Order: sequence, then structure tokens, then C-alpha cells
Amino acid sequence: MCTARELDIETYSIYTSNDISHTHGSNHSIQIASPASYLDISELIEIAKKHKIDTIHPGYGFLSESPDFARRVWNEAGTLVIGPGHEILARTGDKLQARLLAEECQVPVLPALKEPTSDVAQLQNFASSVGFPIIIKAVDGGGGRGIRIVREEKDMASLAKRALQESPSGKAFAEKAAIDGYRHVEVQIIGDGQGNVRHLWERECSIQRRFQKVVEFAPSSISDRKLIGEVIDAALRMAQKVNYSSLGTFEFLVRASPPEFYFLEVNPRLQVEHTITESIAMGIDLVKMQLLLAQGQPLSSLSISNLTENPETPPPLHSLQLRVTAEDASNDWSLSVGKINSFRFPAGNGVRVDTHLIPSLQTVVGTDFDSLIAKIIVTGPSWEDVVRKAKRALADTHIEGVKTSLDALRGIVASEAFASQQCGTQWLEANLPPILESGKAISSTLNKNLTQKSSNVSSNSVAAASNVLFRKGDAWSISLTPESSSEGNKTPAPSHLQLTRVLRNEFPASLTASILYTTPSAPEPVPYTLTLATTTASFGSLASSSNHRRGDPGNSNHIIIPFPGQLMEILVDVGDKIQKGETVAVVRQMKMELEIRATKGRVVTWVYEGEEGDEVGEGVLVAEVEGGAAKL
Repeated sequence: MCTARELDIETYSIYTSNDISHTHGSNHSIQIASPASYLDISELIEIAKKHKIDTIHPGYGFLSESPDFARRVWNEAGTLVIGPGHEILARTGDKLQARLLAEECQVPVLPALKEPTSDVAQLQNFASSVGFPIIIKAVDGGGGRGIRIVREEKDMASLAKRALQESPSGKAFAEKAAIDGYRHVEVQIIGDGQGNVRHLWERECSIQRRFQKVVEFAPSSISDRKLIGEVIDAALRMAQKVNYSSLGTFEFLVRASPPEFYFLEVNPRLQVEHTITESIAMGIDLVKMQLLLAQGQPLSSLSISNLTENPETPPPLHSLQLRVTAEDASNDWSLSVGKINSFRFPAGNGVRVDTHLIPSLQTVVGTDFDSLIAKIIVTGPSWEDVVRKAKRALADTHIEGVKTSLDALRGIVASEAFASQQCGTQWLEANLPPILESGKAISSTLNKNLTQKSSNVSSNSVAAASNVLFRKGDAWSISLTPESSSEGNKTPAPSHLQLTRVLRNEFPASLTASILYTTPSAPEPVPYTLTLATTTASFGSLASSSNHRRGDPGNSNHIIIPFPGQLMEILVDVGDKIQKGETVAVVRQMKMELEIRATKGRVVTWVYEGEEGDEVGEGVLVAEVEGGAAKL
């Protein structure tokens, strides 16, 4: 949006009632029916036709990798989707097609199934032929969805099922997993569709959990620039083969010793971590280049022609991106929903913050969208400078209202392995407990140093106290008329609510008060304590929390759902004997299916009595094992 404004391009933004911050700065804003509308191609085509929109920027996710979207929007509305075009999207966005492209270009790939499948037995047969570990990938997954590493035969069926259920097409393929000693290295490619393609060096994304990136940096930690040069050349061969247009990221697994690399996938779109490439490449604007290329300008006309194309000689800068998310890393990175009450972000030389938070706008983290709150990007002349700057930037970051990944990020940048660049793709998950312990200690020290005033009042914060004044004696009449009522229906007699004492006022976030409540059926006022609290949970989720048993965190026999979501499957029944670590249930959260596992091996004595598909709240008991019931 900022880049379009700088180019004097008239813009339209689409939004839902719970997703509006990105509309600030656009010339026009169009409300859509629901979050599902972002994926409704027909609805988007109608919007483009109605408003005579000639170009769509698809952003980072949603339909950005969909060849069907790009093709239909062009054919039905005459609207261009910024990106490589539907033909290249079909060859690169599909993981199996991209792998075939790599093979055509003599780029190393790991042994894999040749055709996508929805049959778990085929995946099992592949594992038997190549041996464990293998990795199962949804052919149309993204953002970590639809990917599972299977290390043992006993986990094969359940993990394959999870991957298939996260695939929009219900299909996946499998390949031999390269795990130990590998780094995740991606190459930024840009092309004009006129035969001109070049690279903008590489980024490293090895620090990740569940195949979702947490920290990214450039250049890569691999000091062998000849090896990195070979990786970049491989990406260029693939891009040239399809006459690539716009931005694309070609991803690889790379091992320094003995040196080897394998192709992973192509992300044919703008990446969340494009910021670090912009930072090391002398402050270029990759979104501006996308827009100019979409207007038909050749690659030679862009502001990168003065940058060297030697892959073995990266720019003399280092840059690092830290993803601050609304996730509880102590609880399997589960989503933390709720209202962000206050926030403060870092500033200073070499620090950039990209965020959708706006001081004057209330932000509620819900389950409809990604958990990303902010990207903190730091840039300096050396890796050591960047690490120091990252520690300071994280110390200057403060968010209240939801749990965040700040503890994990502080622990990561404080670790010796990170400072010495010894972090492979399995490092974070293998070392998470000590990383979190270190990060929490750092956070605790920082919190102690915050005064009460600085934690509650900030020039960069959302006010926690209410601007709405409630007083003793305030009263309202309340009438509820069903919207389905005909005009001739008589409005029911109102009820009456009067405040007798305000106990806590943080409206609209929360309000607690003593009241007198009078209804037509009971004319004498009845005293109540009124409690209001904002929530993004649906009625079904709240009803589940109140109508179903809640677990006792202190009872080791209770298997508890630790986060809100949709209960997809219960895998045990009363009388089953389960093992420690066995999957008991599956809960969907933000399109990811997360497994609830047993903490001990026992016989199941009780299971959740609702239905699969229920929306469940945090703390709901899903199963109980033998060992004595606890008071609920």
C-alpha cells in the first residue's frame, strides 16, 4: 500500500469487520462478507468488475500462488494478478511440478514419489522403499501447512492423514528427508518475462518450528560462497527455463560439509522475509519492482542494474528479521487470542518495524488470520553488529494482552549457537526448552525494570483504561426484538438495568459492575454482578467451554486441550490403552491441524462427550486416564 501511494496508484483495499488496519492509506475500502471471502475467487472477480479494477496484488498468502485465480481473474474481468502469471504458477506453485522442473534443469533433488496421492498406503510403501525419515508434503500446501516429517513406522498413518487433511486438494507426495546438518537457504529471483532473470542473493531460514519460519537473515551462515554460488546458479537455471516474471523464491536444503544441496520448492510470490533482501541490497523496494514489472517495464530499467550479479560476492551488509507472533511457544506454539492492550516497538539506526498495529485502533487477535503481529528487521555491517542490535531491539519491544513469541526470540538471539551461526533446521525444536528458559529470564528482568507508569501509559500504546465513563445510577432500558419479526409484531416490553457500583471499567475490553436488573416477568429488581469481556471466540466455543468438563492442569490424568480451535477428531475411546506421546485428539487452528498427545501411558476412563467438529475453548478436557478422578 505504501509503495502504491508513492507511485500515485489509486488503490482499493478489501476488508472484514475484524480486519481493517490495512485499509489505512488506501483510496477506497470495500467490505467483504467474511474471512472466507478472501479465498472466494468468484466474489473477488465480481468486485474487480464492479469497480473496474485493472490490477490485483495478492499479498503473501491467500490466493497468491493459485494459477486458477490468476487465470480466471484475467479471463473473466480483464484484471492482472501481479505475479508470474497462471502458467508459471502452475509449474512452480505446485510442489511436485516444481520438483519436475528442477529435474529438467539438472538440479539435485531427493528421492520422492513421482505422482501425488491421497492414499496413505502409497505413502507407506514409499517409506518402506527408501527408509525413514521421510517428509510428506501437501502438493498445494504453504506456510508450513501440510508438511510432516515421519521418523518411525508407528507414526506413519496419523501424520500422513494430518498432511492430507491440510491439503486443499487432499493430495500429497513424499520424499526422503534430509535433516541433520542442513540449512534452509532460499534464493530471491526477479524476472521480467522477456527473457531477463537475475538473483538478489540468498536468505537463510533455518530457525523454524513446524516448517514455519521464526528468524531469517542474509547472507547465509554458510561461509563457502562457492557452494552458495552453485545454489544460486541452480535457482537461475530453473527461473530461466520458465522465463520467470516478477518475484520468486527458490528454496533449497544445503549442507556445508560434505558440501551438497537439494531443491525444496518454489514460492512464486512476494515473501514475508523480503525485507532483509531489501536491507542488504542498498534499500531497494521489491514491491515497487513488482509493480513496475507489471506495468511492462524491463528488468534493465529497474534500480538494481548497478548491483553486482556475482553470486559469490554478496553486498557488504547483514540483515536479520524477527517474527513477533501471537503464539505461546511454551504450549507448542499455540495461538494466543485476545485483545492487544498496549504495545511498544523499537527504533533507532538500522531498525525497521513492519506491523499492522495502529495506536488508535483496537486490535483483537482471532483465529481467522495469521498470528503475525510484527516483523522486526535489523541491519548492520557485520553479523556481530546485527546480533547486538537484535538483542537491543527485542529488549525495547513490549506487548500486553496476548502471549507472544518474544520469550523465544530473546532466547534465540542470546544463545551461543546463534551467535556462532551453528543453527540447522532442527536446532530450534531440539533446543526449545533451554532457549525458552533463557528467554523468560531475560523477559523477567526487562519486566522488572518497567515502571508501573511505563507499562500502563505509553505514547505508542493503546489505552487500557476506558474513555467511556460509567457512574453509579446509570441505567438503560433493554429491548430485544428478533430480526426475523415482521413489522406488525409488537415490540416486547423492555427490561431495566441500573448500575449500583462500578467495580472495574476497561470498556470495551472489560467491565465489571454491581447492577439491579428488572424484567417484565419479575418487576422487583434483582441484584447481579455484571461481567463483560471481549472475546473472538464464537458462541459455540464459549458454549463448549461452559457445557463440557474442564481439565485440571494439576491432575496428570487429565488430557487437556491447551488452545481454542475446532475439534477435528478424537482418536481414543473408553477402555483403550494408550502410550505416552500417543495422539489422543486433533484440533484445527488457523488451518493447521495440531495433535493433542497423552502425557502418560494408561487406560482411558473417559472421553469428551461432544461431537467432532465442535468449537472448543482452551482448558476443555478431552480425555481422562485411570489413576483416580479429580475434583472439577
